[in-house]
Amino acid sequence: MIELGVNIDHVATVRQARRTYEPDPVWAAVEAHLGGADGITVHLREDRRHIQDADVRRLRELTHIKLNLEMAATDEMVGIACAIAPEMAMLVPEGRHEITTEGGLNILDQEARLQGVIARLADAGIVTSVFIDADPAQIEAAARIGAKVCEVHTGPYAHAFHERGRDEESPAVREELARIRRAGELVRSLGMRFNAGHALNYANVQAVAALPGVRELHIGHAIVSRAVFVGMREAVREMKRLMREAAIGGAR
Repeated sequence: MIELGVNIDHVATVRQARRTYEPDPVWAAVEAHLGGADGITVHLREDRRHIQDADVRRLRELTHIKLNLEMAATDEMVGIACAIAPEMAMLVPEGRHEITTEGGLNILDQEARLQGVIARLADAGIVTSVFIDADPAQIEAAARIGAKVCEVHTGPYAHAFHERGRDEESPAVREELARIRRAGELVRSLGMRFNAGHALNYANVQAVAALPGVRELHIGHAIVSRAVFVGMREAVREMKRLMREAAIGGAR
């Protein structure tokens, strides 16, 4: 059954805007769990713009669902991950100029180094995921370096969906969705888990959730945005319902 990982970074963004103690990302994680989340995702950025080291430590201690730590493949972040031991670490590209992660990790340009990073994480008992574009060459490289999970970047699909007036029958939207489908098939054929995420929301999620073999979606901004109006628990519950309905329909 498809699973939902809720990214709570932007709860911390609101807190950091005032450099205070609220809203608490750990409280958000508990509410997400009660709403049906299967996991919690946080990105500990090198510039600490939202999630802080203490947040990750508290989440590791206090949450009772799996923790996915998004991170750059740096010595500092690998050390933190090995010390905290989340269930999964997802390697992502990171630029201080970007608002959010844009584009997948370029594995081809750094295979040897990333293979070493994955080996260190595996030695600590951490499953390693890579966030990559729907590019066969990058997927094949992910398999070579020992990644267990590929999270396929759904941003191009989501942007096409929005730009084409939310018309899921638009050729541009259908082509981006087909690229994700083909990527997922390749990921699975190489023995890795097929996850997906980025820019998914309540309007565009079902087409991705219905793809064959997709195991987990990671969604943050849309859920936190809706939670402002309906609360975190209800926002997660509604996203999970949409995903499950689509996954069941896609399996028929």
